[in-house]
Amino acid sequence: MSLNTTPSSERLHIGFFGMRNAGKSSLVNAVTGQSLSLVSDVKGTTTDPVKKAMELLPLGPVVIIDTPGLDDEGTLGEMRVKRAKDTLSSVHIAVLVVDASRGMSEEDKVLAAEIERRKLPLIIAMNKSDLLGRVPEDEDNIIYVSARNNIGINELKEKIVSLSRQAKSEKKILADLVAKGDTVLLVTPIDESAPKGRLILPQQQTIRELLEIGAVTMVVQVQEITTALQNLKTAPKLVITDSQAFAQVAKLLPEEVKLTSFSILFARYKGDLDTVVQGADKLSQLKDGDRILISEGCTHHRQCKDIGTVKLPHWIRKFSGRELEFTFTSGGEFPDDISQFALVVHCGGCTLNEKEMKSRLDRCNEQNVAVTNYGTAIAEMNGILRRSLEVFE
Repeated sequence: MSLNTTPSSERLHIGFFGMRNAGKSSLVNAVTGQSLSLVSDVKGTTTDPVKKAMELLPLGPVVIIDTPGLDDEGTLGEMRVKRAKDTLSSVHIAVLVVDASRGMSEEDKVLAAEIERRKLPLIIAMNKSDLLGRVPEDEDNIIYVSARNNIGINELKEKIVSLSRQAKSEKKILADLVAKGDTVLLVTPIDESAPKGRLILPQQQTIRELLEIGAVTMVVQVQEITTALQNLKTAPKLVITDSQAFAQVAKLLPEEVKLTSFSILFARYKGDLDTVVQGADKLSQLKDGDRILISEGCTHHRQCKDIGTVKLPHWIRKFSGRELEFTFTSGGEFPDDISQFALVVHCGGCTLNEKEMKSRLDRCNEQNVAVTNYGTAIAEMNGILRRSLEVFE
């Protein structure tokens, strides 16, 4: 991947939904100007959500998602329909593709209602309008198009562009916490779990934003903190550390120096900081036999000292003094029913977009399950959660 490539999690996600043979894939190809999706007259050609990160002018970097038909049949068909509907959790704009010659089906109407319930911007694209004797006028959120004859495609793209302004969050990682000329010290341990030859995504994105702000950025490992502080004429405005090094870093810093972690920054950037801070209280209230879900947004090769599957369970058992059961999920896998768990501990979500991260938090809140994240949990277990939040006050 190019170093200049915008991460998928930072791109506008546009999902195309509809019945089989409504022409979703053809419309995706027409909008993008590329053959991204396989097109066939056979129903159910698209069997899984197809995602493509690309540049869509004049929008810029986006992710286009083509989904299976909502009227798919059989056991496998039901699974495909579920995957299509699950995609709603991560899209910023939903395009409902309808066969104009048939009109909206009951499934179309149900999905449109669900999209509106989620307060997602919705465009209803009446495809195959070339088959109509007379094409009606476009309405507020209804556009008549023909992927085959390239009718209304520019109008559809313009509608997507106009909706994108209200769909994409303008939140920043830390632009409201530091200013131009401030010194920020980043602690990025290089151990066996660190990717070879590069920094992990939250570190990359934080450094990039600091450079854009014009802050003075220093990147060190734990053992270099004392030397770095001695080389500075004044104390740094903020120190940001990998959560795993929280305890070590806190001991090396003067109390007056603000300290937080990449994971806590991303809890605020991608989700809801108040929710995960409140969820950290549950760590001291756990009981023997409680089940805990540890979930990561990405998939990666597990190391022998993996934080999610090894370190966190060990730290939580030690902190709570309880016999606990742990379940692990990663990537796009996150249970619909989490009522069986006493606590969910989620990663910072750097590979998930804000929509998906908030959807997972909402699922926890709706089912009255406490949820925290790696950074807040580790800070709580080391007795420094209060200090790690001072920078936000």
